Amino acid sequence: MSLYRNAVWFLNGIHHYTRNGYEAASKGFEPQDLDVSVVGRSFMITGANSGIGKATAMAVAKQGGTVHMVCRNRERAEEARECIVNESGNTEVHIHILDMAETCKVLEFAESFKQQYPSLNVLINNAGCMVHKRELNAEGLEKNFATNTMGVYILTQTMIPLLQRSRNPRVITVSSGGMLVQKLRTDDLQSEKGRFDGLMAYALNKVRQQVVMTKHWADANPAIHFSVMHPGWADTPAVSTSMPQFHQMMGERLRTVEQGADTVVWLALSKAAGTTRSGQFFQDRQPVSTHLPLAWTHSSEEDMESFINQLDALAKVIQSHPGAQPELNGPTGPSRTND
Repeated sequence: MSLYRNAVWFLNGIHHYTRNGYEAASKGFEPQDLDVSVVGRSFMITGANSGIGKATAMAVAKQGGTVHMVCRNRERAEEARECIVNESGNTEVHIHILDMAETCKVLEFAESFKQQYPSLNVLINNAGCMVHKRELNAEGLEKNFATNTMGVYILTQTMIPLLQRSRNPRVITVSSGGMLVQKLRTDDLQSEKGRFDGLMAYALNKVRQQVVMTKHWADANPAIHFSVMHPGWADTPAVSTSMPQFHQMMGERLRTVEQGADTVVWLALSKAAGTTRSGQFFQDRQPVSTHLPLAWTHSSEEDMESFINQLDALAKVIQSHPGAQPELNGPTGPSRTND
């Protein structure tokens, strides 16, 4: 089954995820969808100093939006901000330094932001990581899971009250097609069983878990429009660093960062995106299936509920005891092993 999933996924990717796939899909785009002014609207973008995050921040700034760049490295963030301001002419671009892998600090940042700013119209969960060696953060969480799942969950959950008070609020999560080769595993959220594989951990949490979270948020918060999207295979610094062989093999077939960011920008800015059903998975401005045919990656309602319950339990530990290390003890509560 794993061989079948990987083969079908790759063939599907060659057809749809490449630069040629974008160019074919873009023939059906409505150019006026992005001919909008978003002056007075605020956008938080994690991982905004490079790749798809920076391209998204640039597009928002050019349309007059207020941009909150959430970045891990101050020097790279300041360089990116200068570039965005110079090219867009928009000075309403603000830097916030935060490592999404540090879950307690994510909570502290989110609570502080809510106190400082009266509204947030759009949250774009773009930041992610692919660590190939098993590492734990200060709270004892595996770093891929901490960054791609737990950090996103805490940031979004904490921002929901602020989003609800804002006009036409939206949350967009930048995911990946790698989800199509993974089924949600509620008994091993942090890839502790068997040999650790950073690529599969990424496919599980940056992708499958984020899709389930998006559906949960959409069901629980009808006043906010939630979406998750796949940017295709884009030529970003993250891809070249985390997947050098793939990057070299694909070469010029990779999308530009602007092509990869197109659907993020469309979901964040366009009126058309706001009329779509909340909670869907998008690729090239169209909702697509989150499962391959006959791949057996569907999850039961019970499994999805168990997953959200585990995230809630971990979030409560982090909220109640900043700096504490959660002890994982089964599929319905926090768990952790020492490596």
